[in-house]
Amino acid sequence: MKKIDPTVWKETGYIAVWMLIFSVLMQAVFLIIGKWDYTVLLGNVLGAAASVLNFFLMGLTVQNALQKEEKDAKNAMKLSQTYRTLLLLVAAILGAVLPCFNLWSVVIPLLFPRIAIAFRPLFDRKQG
Repeated sequence: MKKIDPTVWKETGYIAVWMLIFSVLMQAVFLIIGKWDYTVLLGNVLGAAASVLNFFLMGLTVQNALQKEEKDAKNAMKLSQTYRTLLLLVAAILGAVLPCFNLWSVVIPLLFPRIAIAFRPLFDRKQG
């Protein structure tokens, strides 16, 4: 197995930190509106884990694609996207089917990485 690039770890860590922040906020919202129970917490864990894993796998795919020819890299990226989308779909289906998960608390964290990425320019230290 190839060594995982430090950038992949760094960016996945960034997403994981934001995932934790947004998850705490989501738990608070469920608590405030009186809809919190253990299924919200379990659903949040499932959705957050799937999201962070998706981002990490995307980083690995990009790392590996950089070492391939353009056509092979495109095919690898397409295949990775298909599998990663399936991963998120399976997480959402589990959240919908199994009663131990609150569906909303599974699905909402799937959006958190996009929000974290949108916030990135605000916290990027390289920009003056």
